[in-house]
Order: sequence, then C-alpha cells, then structure tokens
Amino acid sequence: MMPLRRLGLVVHPVRPLDGVLAELREWAAAHGAEVGQVPIDGQTRNVADRVEVDECELLVALGGDGTTLTALHAGAPAARPVLGIACGSVGVLTSVAADRAVAALDSVEAGDWSALDVPGLEIRSGDGTVEIAINDLTVIRDGPSQLIVSVAVDDVLYARVAGDGLVVATPLGSSAYTMAAGGPLLAPGASGLAVTPLAPHGGSCPPLVAGAESRIALTIDAGHYGSRHEIDGRRSSLAGELIELSLRPTYAKLVELGSEEPRLTGLRRRGLILDSPRVLVRDTRPDG
Repeated sequence: MMPLRRLGLVVHPVRPLDGVLAELREWAAAHGAEVGQVPIDGQTRNVADRVEVDECELLVALGGDGTTLTALHAGAPAARPVLGIACGSVGVLTSVAADRAVAALDSVEAGDWSALDVPGLEIRSGDGTVEIAINDLTVIRDGPSQLIVSVAVDDVLYARVAGDGLVVATPLGSSAYTMAAGGPLLAPGASGLAVTPLAPHGGSCPPLVAGAESRIALTIDAGHYGSRHEIDGRRSSLAGELIELSLRPTYAKLVELGSEEPRLTGLRRRGLILDSPRVLVRDTRPDG
C-alpha cells in the first residue's frame, strides 16, 4: 500500500489537459490528498500551486513521452516514482491513457504496481561536465559538412565514422531515436548501450551494442561548421572533442502497473513494430 498525500504534476506545455486535471483533483479531494505542480526550468504553464519534488509521494506526468522524461529527470534526485499518463500522444513511457488516470491512481494507492528502475546514460565531457540521459545522446553535424566521430569501446577503437553523426542509447532509449535510425532494439531485461551511426558515408560500421559495464569514448572532429549535442531530444551545452559514456544502472523510477501490457506488446499495438507484409497477407487468406 502507498498512501498518496501529495501528487506532483509535470505537464505538457500546450496540450489540452482540463478534463484529466479535473479528474485528478476530484480523486485527490476524495482521498485527502493535495495536488501541486513541480517547477520545471522553462515551463511557463501553471495548473496548480508549486510543490517541491521531495514533498510528493508520486509525480504524475501529463502529456507524452517527452513530458514523462522531464518528470523522470525531476524525480531522480529524490528517488520519486513517476506515473506517465498519455494525453493525445503515442508513447512508450506513457502507458496509461488519460481516461484511465483515476484507475491508475487507485492501483498505485492499493499497491498494485512496481517501481521500474530506469537506467541513465552518464555523459562526461572533456571539461569534466557530467550530464545524464534517460533515452539517448545524439551528436550531430551543425552545418553542411560531415561530422567525423571516432568510437572506442573500453579503449579499443571500433570505427571512425563520417556522416551526420551518431546516437548512443540506453536499453529504454533504444525504442526511440535509435530504432527510428535503424539501430538495434534492446528487449526488456537486456542491458548495455546501443551506438547507431546516422547516415554514415561509406565504410562499414553497423550499429553496435556494448556491455552494461563498458565505457564508450567518442572523439569528435566537428570540422568548420561544428556539431551539436542533444540529450533526450533537447539541445545540450556539452562541448569538447572527447565525450565518455557509461551506463548508470539505476537513475530514475517509473511506475509499472500490475495490469500493464509488456513493452514489446505496446510497441506492436502502437504500430512501431509491424509484421512482414508477406505474413500479413497470409493471415488474410481463408486457408491461413
């Protein structure tokens, strides 16, 4: 059982949320709980009084995967679990639809849930700056010229890649940009880091999965036009020619309900994973 006395909201900046917000407030009033809004840098939308993360038992993200990622980062220092509620979005982290928000809170309060440990990608730049990604780090060209990145795993050179750049993903993040770029999908239970080149120009550099305890070093030759770095889809101020990466096994906590569908099933249901056309055609034949 988990008594919920204070919920901390993290909200999408523009999506319509009036209906689900009204339901959450009604649920809170009926259960003797309070609803506040967690302060997020750059967030100008206000839907509730400010509340600090460590004052909440649960963070509730209303939006899509991006909103849930923001909530996971906010809740990580205080080890607060995050419930992701999908509000008009197709997502992997937002496993609960808005019309089931109240039922999800009932399940959490009844103890019908588990805290899924979400790994983090620890990113160290040459000047000692450390940042954490939940999904991925993308290093990408910032102009018309190609970017050259040397990739080493545990001090052993893997390849020097010229092209648009590359993306390094956690197991959870492998279903995001990495999968869209043709990289490997790491199934639940798998651990490690996936390195996927973006539009490589010649050579042979297939996507690489490194071990959970491996260290990846990226040496970047940005050329005349430079490069940019994105952490979980947001531009970062990381700088320097050398970036070192490793997997932090436990960084944040995501609510996983007892009735929740397996992640691979969710990817299929959302159309992100599709069977081969030949198989689909065969299924439509009367004789199977």
